[in-house]
Formats: sequence, C-alpha cells, structure tokens
Amino acid sequence: MQNLWATLEGPDRMPLALLPLSQYSLVTIVVLLVVGGAAAGITLRIWNPTRHRTTVKYAAAALCAVQLAAVTQSFTVLHAGLMGGTAATIYVLGLLLGTILSLAASITLLLLLASRSRTTVALAIGILAVPLATWAVEWFIGLAGPMDLPSWLPIISRWLPAITIGCTLAWFGLRSVRDAGVWITNLALLWLVPALFTTINVVFGTRVSLGNPGEMLRLGQQILATTLGADGGAAPVVLLALIIAILGTGTRLIAARITTPTTGRPPAST
Repeated sequence: MQNLWATLEGPDRMPLALLPLSQYSLVTIVVLLVVGGAAAGITLRIWNPTRHRTTVKYAAAALCAVQLAAVTQSFTVLHAGLMGGTAATIYVLGLLLGTILSLAASITLLLLLASRSRTTVALAIGILAVPLATWAVEWFIGLAGPMDLPSWLPIISRWLPAITIGCTLAWFGLRSVRDAGVWITNLALLWLVPALFTTINVVFGTRVSLGNPGEMLRLGQQILATTLGADGGAAPVVLLALIIAILGTGTRLIAARITTPTTGRPPAST
C-alpha cells in the first residue's frame, strides 16, 4: 500500500518490487535484509573453510551484490510510481536511509556470525533472535495469507526469541565476568528489540501523526515507554530465556564432571 502513489491502483495492478517498500513494512524490510546476511554468516561458520578470511570477503561481496540489486530495483519502481512533490521525496529518502542501515546491519551480522570467536557469535545471535522470529512469521503470513491465521502464530513470535537466546547462552556458558556481560547484553536485547519493532510499526503505521515530526516523536516515546515498562510483557520472556540458560549451563557442567576422569584432568579432545 502506497499513500503517495500517483494513480489509484488495486493490488493486482501494482508493479513488482523485490522489497516491500512502504511505511507499513519497515520492520519487514529490516528482517528480510538482516536475516539474509545472518544466513550467509551461519553457513560460513558451519562450513568453516580453510581460507576463512578470503571466503568471508567473497561472501560479503556476494551478499552486497544481491541485496543492492534488490534495493536498486525496488527503489526504481517506487520512485517511478510515486506522485511528485516534497512529501514523496522525503518519503523515498526516509525509506532509503532505513534500508541502507539495514544493509549495514546485514553485512555486520555476516561478519559476526562467520567469526571463530564464541563471544562474537553469541552476541550476534542475541541481535538476530527477534528479527529471525519476525522473519519466520512474515514468511508464514506471506504463504498462508493474512486471513484466518492460526492462534499459535503470535505465541511462536513472542517466545521463540527467548528460546533462541536461552539455548545460545547455555551453549556459550558462564565462566567469567566477560561471559556475564554477554549474558546481560543478550537478555537486554531480548527486552529492547521487540519494543523498538513495536514502536516503529505503531508510529509509522499511524496515518494521523504521519508527517508531523513532533507528534511522531511524542507517540514514539509513549509506545516505547509502555513496551519497555512493566505492562509491556517483556519480563516473562526474559525470565524464560534466563531459566533456559541457567538450566542448560548447569546440565553441561554436570555432564562435564561425569565424563571427566578421576585423575581430575579433562578427557583428551578428539
């Protein structure tokens, strides 16, 4: 849906764009680009090529080429169909700025997830957890349609990031103050990122305040304060992630003690 489209067209008459450029789909644009970069980074980490640094550079270049092509095509279609005027120019520039920042985040996640550092990877998954859940929900809605969605879909969208981060922290472990910092950072991201996504959707999806910077800022502050506060519902989600992380870490410690020989030395690595 484009409020500034030059002609009144139905959905079946709109031109094809590779990205859903609209103020109603800002979060979708972010997650489509970010999860693409994350998928490339996870692939590189699993693959673990011999010439690691060179392969990562080629992967980053390929990712840039694909996503820049999608961005260029989409903005060309958007610019050609919009009515003229200052409002349309500001609209395009605003979307372009957000898309460029999403591209930068996509490349950053690729590099972080392809890293051989467990700390870097754990932090990257903390950043990725909420966008990944949103991406999965968007794909389901896109394939099944927006009508008659199953009741369990919002439940998955809410709790999947907590499970992802909890399992990540259990894998990462807690051995030092530095590790505790990774735990705190990931739990803070689980609290903050959903609130940011909700705020963006509400502020830019409300046509009453759209185009009024002062009103948009006030609305954004109200929504962000509400979603970050006690009534925002983030506490149970963060608590679940923490419980999974603690139980997982404890289980790993117990398993390590059971498998450690009586000599007190850890078993030889294979």
